[in-house]
Amino acid sequence: MKNLIHILALLGALAALPAAASVECYADYKAKKDAPLQLHYGVIELPQAACSDFVLAGDLTRERISVGGWTLLRVISLFGPEGLAQRMDSAGEYYLRF
Repeated sequence: MKNLIHILALLGALAALPAAASVECYADYKAKKDAPLQLHYGVIELPQAACSDFVLAGDLTRERISVGGWTLLRVISLFGPEGLAQRMDSAGEYYLRF
């Protein structure tokens, strides 16, 4: 009986792994372009690994926004899907653009 409880606990933990791997991660950031100076505030989706690492989040954000000619000024915060709605209006056209 004790082994059965351990096996059931292990199966439950294994079943939860795919759900944990799909947790959403987002960052809000500030960026600029020079000549003429342009600034924007944006929201970007990142891999889960970046959600606890500001350096990785900054590196990934910098790389993705540079495609549009933008330079990252700073990552402001890292958050989950619960923070998306409150940032949508402020980010405007840069809401999940990159």
